[in-house]
Amino acid sequence: MLDDTMKQQLKTYLANLREPVELVASLGDDAKSAQTRELLEEIAALHDMVSASYDGTDTRKPSFVIRRASDAEKWVRFAGLPMGHEFTSLVLALLWAGGHPPKVDADLIEQVRGLEGDYNFEMYFSLSCHNCPDVVQALTLMALENPRITATLIEGGTYQNEVDARDIMAVPATLLNGEPFYNGKMELAEILSRLDTGSEEKAAEKLSAKEPFEVLVIGGGPAGAATAIYTARKGFRTGIAAERFGGQLHDTLGIENLPGTPYTEGPKLAGELKRHIGEYEIDLMDLAKAVKLVPAKEKGGLHTVELGNGASLKARSLILATGARWRNLGVPGEAEYRNKGVAYCPHCDGPLFKGKRIAVIGGGNSGVEAAIDLAKIVGHVTLIEYDDNLRADEVLQAKLRSMSNVEIVTSGQTTEITGKDGKVDGLVLKDRKSGTERRIELEGVFVQIGLVPNTEWLQGSGLELTKFGEVVTDEEGRTNLPGVFGAGDVTDVPYKQIVVAMGEGSKAGLSAFDYLIRNEAVDDIAQAA
Repeated sequence: MLDDTMKQQLKTYLANLREPVELVASLGDDAKSAQTRELLEEIAALHDMVSASYDGTDTRKPSFVIRRASDAEKWVRFAGLPMGHEFTSLVLALLWAGGHPPKVDADLIEQVRGLEGDYNFEMYFSLSCHNCPDVVQALTLMALENPRITATLIEGGTYQNEVDARDIMAVPATLLNGEPFYNGKMELAEILSRLDTGSEEKAAEKLSAKEPFEVLVIGGGPAGAATAIYTARKGFRTGIAAERFGGQLHDTLGIENLPGTPYTEGPKLAGELKRHIGEYEIDLMDLAKAVKLVPAKEKGGLHTVELGNGASLKARSLILATGARWRNLGVPGEAEYRNKGVAYCPHCDGPLFKGKRIAVIGGGNSGVEAAIDLAKIVGHVTLIEYDDNLRADEVLQAKLRSMSNVEIVTSGQTTEITGKDGKVDGLVLKDRKSGTERRIELEGVFVQIGLVPNTEWLQGSGLELTKFGEVVTDEEGRTNLPGVFGAGDVTDVPYKQIVVAMGEGSKAGLSAFDYLIRNEAVDDIAQAA
């Protein structure tokens, strides 16, 4: 199961074990069970503190428990093989069970240990999902820290019968005590906020107590990270408040146009950015959603940003880098069947539609790339583009047209997504030239029609926005409000690209530096008088 390189890497990691770890497998006579046995035998052979047994009695076969030998009440179960994107999750589960301390805020660990009540989590993932590992790892940590919490992590491809029976049509999908808990990516702090009603109030109090920043970046994507690195290097007290650090990088798989980096993946790049800002004294406040901007009353004064949990942060200068999100179709049925056949991440949810008929809405690069990837998995793809021609790069169009299970529709307007028994069963398509309509029977719709800037929270602040809701900036990244700058996909700068966002973020950071050295803080002026 593991090649020599993976074995050597795992052996190096297992050298950090402090206590014996037990792997207890429940196996059947099928091929996947044989592969699971092979994997566990290989792991156990790498370190004498790891033992494997095959006498488990769980009904899910194959599956295996990872637990600390000295505390069998704390365990996590993997049902199916945690390979692909989940191999890192397997390694961390082994390390944490073996007493290696997790790199997690100590307050969050204590919060997990203090949870009262019984929590039985089941979570479905796919091996190609780049959002799933965060949820898998958060639940794993919780289960290994609190004996009243269990986590069973299920690879959907191995348990397709469960996926179908439970109508799981998007991953990550998490259930708690047999009932739906959340669909989508969650980090540990967010899970705890849903379980511990007092946690949000404590977090807000902690944030509000922070001293004013010289530079506060709102948003943690490529633009926000670049800004923070530049201003921190200038010696300014810098903070980042991000709803989700990494932003849309987490929804981007292959990246091949970042100069100097022939290929990387979004989540990996997000991790590299996080490590980079960790080299500086940057205060990263993740899961902090901005809901209101109150600009300073006078030049050099403090701007205030109010957060969704009730906290507020103050700063002499602000960089708005909240990015953008996928645009919705806005047709009947889209919201109703979201995560029940309507999807936005082909890499995450594509494997759940193996052999089925699906549609991709959008003929730009994102839509055509999605159609190409999905055509390798699903039975048939109908690509629908509103304009008369596809807008994707010609090389992508040529690849798409070479695929035998793809139909390309141009001048097509999706007017409705239909469903039955709680999940998608088709869509209604209108020919924009003839006006005729037809219904296409299918089981999934992937929406890839561009981006919407995350600027709703800026309404009423006095900040100038375009008719599309983008932050208006000049050639130096300045907005119409003194001391407030914009960078990245949230602004009116053309070409929404990672490398462009990084450059714009760096420029905004330098502009903030220039603003700060030219304008004394109002408090400093008052004290000098």
